[in-house]
Amino acid sequence: MPVETVYDTGMVGAMAADHDIYEHHLHEAGKTEVTPPAISHMTDGRKVDDDVTDWHFPSEEELRTLRRVPEKINFPTFAIGICEFAERFSYYGATQVYNNFIKNSRPIDPATGKVVRTGASPGGSSDGHPGALGMGSRASTGLITFNSFWCYVTPLFAAYIADTYWGRFKTICWGVVIAEIGHILLVISGLPGVISDNEGAKACFIIALIVMGTGTGVFKSSCAVLVAEQMKIKEQTVITLKSGESVIVDPALTTARIYIWYYMMINLGSLAGQLGMIYAEKNVGYWLAFLLPTLVFLLPFPVLWFGRNYYKSVPPQGSILSTAARAWGRAIKNAWSWNPAQFAKNCQSKQYWDAARPSMVQGEKPKWMTYTDSWVDELNLGVKACSIFVYLPLYWLCYNQITGPLLTQAEQMDLNGSPNELVSQLDPIFCIVFCLLFNLVLYPTIDRYRIRFTPIKRITLGFFFASAAMIWAAVLQHYIYMKNPCGKHVGDSITMTVNGQDVDCSVAYASINVWAQSGPYIFVAISEMFASVVSLEVAMVMAPKNMRSIVMAIGTFTTAVAAALGEAFVALSANPLFVVNYGVFAGLSFLGAILFWLTFYKIDRRPDDLVAFNIRDGTKEVVASRSEHFLGDMQAPNHTEDASNQTTHPVEKSSAA
Repeated sequence: MPVETVYDTGMVGAMAADHDIYEHHLHEAGKTEVTPPAISHMTDGRKVDDDVTDWHFPSEEELRTLRRVPEKINFPTFAIGICEFAERFSYYGATQVYNNFIKNSRPIDPATGKVVRTGASPGGSSDGHPGALGMGSRASTGLITFNSFWCYVTPLFAAYIADTYWGRFKTICWGVVIAEIGHILLVISGLPGVISDNEGAKACFIIALIVMGTGTGVFKSSCAVLVAEQMKIKEQTVITLKSGESVIVDPALTTARIYIWYYMMINLGSLAGQLGMIYAEKNVGYWLAFLLPTLVFLLPFPVLWFGRNYYKSVPPQGSILSTAARAWGRAIKNAWSWNPAQFAKNCQSKQYWDAARPSMVQGEKPKWMTYTDSWVDELNLGVKACSIFVYLPLYWLCYNQITGPLLTQAEQMDLNGSPNELVSQLDPIFCIVFCLLFNLVLYPTIDRYRIRFTPIKRITLGFFFASAAMIWAAVLQHYIYMKNPCGKHVGDSITMTVNGQDVDCSVAYASINVWAQSGPYIFVAISEMFASVVSLEVAMVMAPKNMRSIVMAIGTFTTAVAAALGEAFVALSANPLFVVNYGVFAGLSFLGAILFWLTFYKIDRRPDDLVAFNIRDGTKEVVASRSEHFLGDMQAPNHTEDASNQTTHPVEKSSAA
């Protein structure tokens, strides 16, 4: 019987099956040089070392000297990226016009004196901003913030279902179905006849937000994990290229490369959706602005159906949350002290998790303790992976300003006939540019010169760039208030007497070109490359395989936390407080950068151990040793350690694809 029929990848996992198949072929070949199934798709991989240990785990010398490369992106990865493109097109295409839809009333056509039934600008001009519900800027900020919160809190529940019952692929399919129903309700809320019934339109719109947000959360809970699971090489692997050079195929580099391109697909989708919908809103009406994203979101249905037999996904392994909670509870109970300082010290001890280890239990073990000591290390690593996200809500508070207040700021400037959402497209445009620039130029250069631009440094820098974006917005808002006839009431629905003339402040604007707003969007795009992408990358390579959806969901949950915190600042998102609004968020992001660095800079000393534990257990002693050092450093770092002797970690060069 062929060995391929013996090992069921759906049962034992793709990595283990590939490893066992390789060992079988190597044994049959008498240790001749062969290409294992895991890298047979690589055109630049000619052959590998015939030593099984060295093939899977490079020596310390090889880790210091060999160049590291990612594997090539395969078709299943690309197909999942297409689904993400369609989902982000539909999501951002719809949400981009929420601000005007909620905030503004339907404009009056000056030619006829009648209300524009579709909510579009009269004749597509700039005489009146498109609108529908007329609920004001605070209500707009509140509903948009709620939408963001709901979209990123539902992944927590969906991730539990994916890891426990359905698996990631089935979860994604259900997410697409639910989100499509929400899109249909959104189209109904934008129909001219429905908008005419203001209260009915509000109710339909809010229901659509909830349904579509649920589908979005279910989809997002697993998509980012599934796309990374498509890579074939799960362990650091030494191969020889056609040129004769020996290199390490590094799964951490592959993960980083996948997420860079994945993020580019996200921004291609959001750019296409937003650009198209702001003109559909302005020139035709909301029924079209909501219909087009609904139609595009039909694309994942055939992509998922035809590719269902090709996607690789770790099967659901039952609930681990209750067991993890009990194990963690034993560790906390053992470390507990009524003295807060002592309790914190106990939690940082290397012995913190010993109470949860089966080997440390004296007497009869609890019935639920069916795991091994190594599983406790995996749980520890999962907790540490989640800790990377702890300060990210402060970052997302800044990021969320581009979907509400900054759009209102654009209305207060000289648009020169353009939609107020046009400048906001600089964010996805520059995200796409930076994806290419970082992946093809910056990170390879850093890799070549061995610059220690580690994940912790990059995430910290992301916070600083977000703070700089808000500082720019605050300064710009100050000049807007100075250079318009209504002062700090520009854009408000009031009439003021200025120099003996009545001025309608709702159509007043500052004599500043709207493209002066470019700075915040460019800085936010840079911050996304460092804070958003890298945090996902680190969490993915650190998280144990049976906790990946949960860890990723906790990462997205930080956006929901930011949205909930943002509700407390809604009162600032209106005149005359916009300068204070941006200043507060600039300070919060700056504080987040300082706190993040002070919390994690010690991990920065041993970047080569970030993914050490996720290599297959018990295969090489040095791996266990490096894992022990890493877990210890995150709890009780050795301040006398000479970091200059440490090797360079794949995540350090994670985007040097």
